[in-house]
Amino acid sequence: MSLARTPSLRSAVEPFHVMSVLAAAARRQETHGDVISLCAGQPSTPAPAPVLEAARRALDTEILGYTEARGIRPLREAIADHHRRVDGVEVAADDVVVTTGSSGGFSVLFLAAFDPGDAVVMARPGYPAYRNTLQALGCRVVEVACGPETRYQPTVAQLEAVTAELGHAPAGLVVASPANPTGTIIDAGELAALARWCEDRGTLLVSDEIYHGVTYGRECASAWRTSRESVVMGSVSKYFSMTGWRIGWMLLPRHLHDPVDRLVGNLTICPPTHAQFAAVAAFTDEAAAELDAHVRRYALNRDVVLRRLGELGVGRIAPPDGAFYAYLDVSRWTDDSVAWCAEILDRTGVALTPGVDFDTVDGRRTVRLSFAGGTEEIAEAMDRLRAVLLP
Repeated sequence: MSLARTPSLRSAVEPFHVMSVLAAAARRQETHGDVISLCAGQPSTPAPAPVLEAARRALDTEILGYTEARGIRPLREAIADHHRRVDGVEVAADDVVVTTGSSGGFSVLFLAAFDPGDAVVMARPGYPAYRNTLQALGCRVVEVACGPETRYQPTVAQLEAVTAELGHAPAGLVVASPANPTGTIIDAGELAALARWCEDRGTLLVSDEIYHGVTYGRECASAWRTSRESVVMGSVSKYFSMTGWRIGWMLLPRHLHDPVDRLVGNLTICPPTHAQFAAVAAFTDEAAAELDAHVRRYALNRDVVLRRLGELGVGRIAPPDGAFYAYLDVSRWTDDSVAWCAEILDRTGVALTPGVDFDTVDGRRTVRLSFAGGTEEIAEAMDRLRAVLLP
């Protein structure tokens, strides 16, 4: 009789609850055909036309075999040029590593930069994959509670408090601007102060900038404006409307070039080749015109959502400066956001994401709503919510 091995301790991380919502929404769609999904953090539009054309061309003209582990040079040059134009920072192609989505990039980066037991700071509420990936790798995640007084973003004062508690500076700090789930943007001066603090103390600043380009009148700075000792994470998923193409990138300080190269070559060999060739076209003016039209629609949707949520009497709402999320206090109706989202889906066909994904303490009283869909669809979802929340 053989004894089955148990799973590793590192696999015992929290699930990403939104995936359960997506599965429930799919079942609802099969039985009722009425689902409006406001739970998925992705655009509702396909890749821009130049990308689709480049993808077709690559199928006909490229072998689509392995590429350099850090990505094809034309794509790295396009990304470097994008940062020079948009962020006003000097970036060379050799500073760029293309990854299998930003998710794959975070896993490689955390392996390259941190050892088991290292303390890494992140905001609460925050994107759960940071926390769960770091924990799976044996790191100590230090969550700092961030509320409206700091626009739901970490501050230098909080880092000083963490340092005093630990007795030493943390190994890393992960920030996101615009953030998921709140949509808030770190003020340029505060981001610069965080970057200087981290560089002075040997703390690696990891700046998640994958929602850059999706902003609503508020400046969105890059960490590399202040410190090239930080890591900038980018992706074609959000602004570029290419979630399933699985292309992300990192801007790396010099000391991480070689470790990341070795890990990427072993773990993934290379990012998806077909998607790399197509993604070069995402950085063209023609693509930008199409993508900026999407952002204008998100802005209209944002206005609709904020107005209608005000009518519903929803509690505290994080100011969505960017991305396409509203993060809501629903304590008026529940202290169990998982059950509440399931009930809302059952009664209305509207799929929302429970806040427990993003906040390990207060998330049972919050939900995330994505307004990346069509404006008429968003308005219909708000009508349905009003019908059950204000009968």
